[in-house]
Amino acid sequence: MTIEQAVLENLRELPPDKQQEVLDFVQFLREKSLSKQPRRSLYGLWSDLDIEITAADIAEVRQEMWGNFPREFTL
Repeated sequence: MTIEQAVLENLRELPPDKQQEVLDFVQFLREKSLSKQPRRSLYGLWSDLDIEITAADIAEVRQEMWGNFPREFTL
């Protein structure tokens, strides 16, 4: 007996609500296995928008975000 046959045989003995749970679980496992594919790179996402972010821009934004953050010690 194959795994598929054993699963089907046992599945047929379950009530409909439990069969639905099995189906949900199988779909979850299938989606989980599909999500392991490598993700598409985001490099160049803004390349067609002519946006250039410099180190100075990043430093300015960091200062705006963290400038008033309370510190336990002074530098």
